[in-house]
Amino acid sequence: MKVFLADDEIVVREGIRESFPWDDTPYTLVGEAPDGEMALPMIRDTNPDIVITDIRMPFMDGLELCRTLCTQMPWIGIIVLSGYDEFEYARQCIQLGVREYLLKPINAADLREVLDKVSNQLKEERKALEHAASLRARMEGGGKFLKEKLIGSLFTDDSAEEDAQNVLKELAAMGCPVPAPYYTVVDAAFTPTGTGQEAASSLAETSGGIVHTSASRTGTRLLVLGNTAEDAEEMAYSFSSSLARELERCECSAIRVGIGDIVDRPEEILHSFKTARHIRHLLVQRTEEQAIILGTREMGGVEDETQVSSIISEAKLYMAQNYSNPNLMLQDVAQAVNMSKSRFSTVFSQQNGQTFTEYLIYLRLNKAKELLRESGMKSSQVAREAGYNDAHYFSYIFKKNTGMTPSEYRAQYQNQPE
Repeated sequence: MKVFLADDEIVVREGIRESFPWDDTPYTLVGEAPDGEMALPMIRDTNPDIVITDIRMPFMDGLELCRTLCTQMPWIGIIVLSGYDEFEYARQCIQLGVREYLLKPINAADLREVLDKVSNQLKEERKALEHAASLRARMEGGGKFLKEKLIGSLFTDDSAEEDAQNVLKELAAMGCPVPAPYYTVVDAAFTPTGTGQEAASSLAETSGGIVHTSASRTGTRLLVLGNTAEDAEEMAYSFSSSLARELERCECSAIRVGIGDIVDRPEEILHSFKTARHIRHLLVQRTEEQAIILGTREMGGVEDETQVSSIISEAKLYMAQNYSNPNLMLQDVAQAVNMSKSRFSTVFSQQNGQTFTEYLIYLRLNKAKELLRESGMKSSQVAREAGYNDAHYFSYIFKKNTGMTPSEYRAQYQNQPE
């Protein structure tokens, strides 16, 4: 299982990273960050199973990070680190849905025990999810079934655009108000459909009324609400990415997700659905094993695809010019190319074949290798030049990706011809 660590104290991160026998356990440390604000996009990018977070951190503290993760990525198991004087904070985190907490200082045995406990909980929950689809019809009342039927009626070819207002009124009468300034529809296909539909429905329930699902013959259709067009786009891409990850966890395959046009009238929801369905139909013909998520702006035609490639090239150039900044984040690059964070993250990984984090590590380690081969800089200086302000973390990342420590790499390659 993949683990992510968020703590503002370098000594704590170093202690967990270096003293815990990661190589001898079923756990892999996939990343770390000094605060919640930096951690959140990295967590979305690295897709960990478990997040270990401190409570008191600058910018976004652990409590806010827990709240965001429990809402947007509820399948992640969270372990909170706290001191004796922070128990009240830890209690609040547990009320939010955090699995476990550990008192500092932490030793390897205690951490292994808690990781095993959370890991077993996650495995049991995933097994339960496999059976949930067959039990769902018997367990649910008619209200939820009717709601999904009404949502689904927005997406049928037989429906008329003018019917949308009546459907929204019926939903509001059921206590499910869905009028919004902007809408977009997501059409997702996957197999097996039963398990995936249950996962999509459970995930939508954590969205706070922003995402509504309706089962389809091939998977699930989603109605996404937004206060602005940007909000609708951000949520559509963010939720689609979260859904794809959850479907993969449920061992679903052939995951193809189309994101429709953003519209500002209920009467246009049907149009948004038709554009989403068109994209999903096109994606079904592709043979890649991994999940594919595309929106109308990426699939609208040759000009749009060319434009997207140009934007990704611009993003990679921006990253090449700024990778030495240790605070460079996904949202910085997304803003530079005028994309929402979630759309940029999705498009970048699928166009580039690497996630944002993987490509940033690639750029930084290439620079580090160059400096190790061609200069006499100390490893700590090389780390700073490559964009790492923590020399120990740099060494960890370097060895994880090359199989050698920086000093071993230098000894093997320095002064050798290219």
